[in-house]
Amino acid sequence: MDEDVLSRARAWVEQDPDDETRAELQQLIDRGDAEELAARFSGRLQFGTAGLRAELGAGPQRMNRVVVTQAAAGLARFLIDTGRDRSVVIGYDGRVNSDVFARDSAEVMRGLGLEVTLLPSALPTPVLAFAVRHLGVGAGVMVTASHNPPRDNGYKVYLGGEDDGSQIVPPVDGEIAAAIDAVAAGDVRDLVRSTDYTVAGPELARAYVDATAATVPAPTLPVDAQPKVVYTAMHGVGWETARAVFAAAGFAEPAVVPEQIEPDGAFPTVSFPNPEEPGAMDLSIARGVAVGADLVIANDPDADRLALAIPDGAGSFRRLSGNEVGWLLGWRAAARAQAAGSSDGSGVLAASIVSSPALARVAERYGLGYRDTLTGFKWVSRVPDLVFGYEEALGYLVDPGVVRDKDGISAALALLDLAVSLAAEGRTVADQLDAFAAEFGAFASGQVSTRVDDLSRIGEIMTSLRSSAPSSLGGRTVTGVTDYSDGVEGFPPSDILRYDLEGGARVIVRPSGTEPKVKVYIDTVAASPAEAQALVDALAADVRPLVS
Repeated sequence: MDEDVLSRARAWVEQDPDDETRAELQQLIDRGDAEELAARFSGRLQFGTAGLRAELGAGPQRMNRVVVTQAAAGLARFLIDTGRDRSVVIGYDGRVNSDVFARDSAEVMRGLGLEVTLLPSALPTPVLAFAVRHLGVGAGVMVTASHNPPRDNGYKVYLGGEDDGSQIVPPVDGEIAAAIDAVAAGDVRDLVRSTDYTVAGPELARAYVDATAATVPAPTLPVDAQPKVVYTAMHGVGWETARAVFAAAGFAEPAVVPEQIEPDGAFPTVSFPNPEEPGAMDLSIARGVAVGADLVIANDPDADRLALAIPDGAGSFRRLSGNEVGWLLGWRAAARAQAAGSSDGSGVLAASIVSSPALARVAERYGLGYRDTLTGFKWVSRVPDLVFGYEEALGYLVDPGVVRDKDGISAALALLDLAVSLAAEGRTVADQLDAFAAEFGAFASGQVSTRVDDLSRIGEIMTSLRSSAPSSLGGRTVTGVTDYSDGVEGFPPSDILRYDLEGGARVIVRPSGTEPKVKVYIDTVAASPAEAQALVDALAADVRPLVS
């Protein structure tokens, strides 16, 4: 047993305020589990632009009350030392210990002299993002691991002021991380705590509901003539807020998936609470079939993402890709912007570089600007003059004036508005997808992911691709390779590889920012949807062994 690791583990036990994790760590010490102790004490969770995210458990490489207390104190000291507004709003979702971590944060930040507002209950991430701007505070904290596995939790940070309620980006993340490290050098028992913080009333969530409902016009059909919708919260916190938003905007209340409608941090009906994962929407699709729905809508557990499924014509449903939903919402946003007079390039559509290039074609057709960004909504939300932004991982920003982050509830409302408008014309979402292909071209997209147990494998895969780039993929010649590691086209250095192929197809490879995965994004355009999808399948077959 490494004596340094053992010493740090014993010190951790002494300061840990949580009976469960303290006992867990003591058991590891007592049985001399050198391997597990080394895994937990070989470093600490890195605070970056995604904040913190990890499995629950004892030690500095896990999410627990000590790590969260250190993070809260570090963020507070960053706000104080940089002369920012000394106020913060804190929210939390329904995951295990989210409420505990939020209260710890509130007590520690208040003890350091900040004005602290704690949201009154488990609420969606978009409500917290909204609250940062609505309350005019210096920062916001959301305790959530979004769509990660059930045993994970996380800590996401937003900044007010000139950051306008967006997530943190470099170099601020590094400055906060340094402040957290300084706190971690001490003992959390020495931090002053105070329960003299404010708990927000119901009016805050109501303000979000009213502001979001106001982003769409009144429905063109009465509730009894609107498309039938099924909604699932996937054991998360989206339902009560989404329900209120739909009602305030004049839309019919969806049928729900009762097994998944209440918050439950155990996520008992899904192995992985991410609407993108195979099987995650099985219950909602079964419910859609049972009630004869026209749409199936799913929020992820913190309701910042949205998935959509539509009837497949064979008695079931097909889930649309994030790109397909992005095309539909982007086209809707461009038409609305044009109707409002933004056709001189002053309005901008934006998407992450791994999202479909189709949105750029929409922007061009409607006289709007277009911007590619690095992956992550912290970049999308900061695009000047933004009208609409999305990323293919089910994230959509349809109301930049209300929330500067992806928002699965406002996106769901925008889709309901679109579906009702189409129904009033005797058309469906499927018809609109066909119309998109006819108007802008037949685009298709796909993804290949490799999950690793050893994080070093990710670096090995990326190094191998850099040293021996393929000359062809899917029967198409690779016409260009772009390595973003040194910074490209105004982007900062990033671990991303892009392969351009003849005919307008492309393949992009990058490590996931939130999961132990290498992700490959495939985009094609062809004369017909079937031809575009066939090329996606051929490219996926060639790419898969390269990242295995």
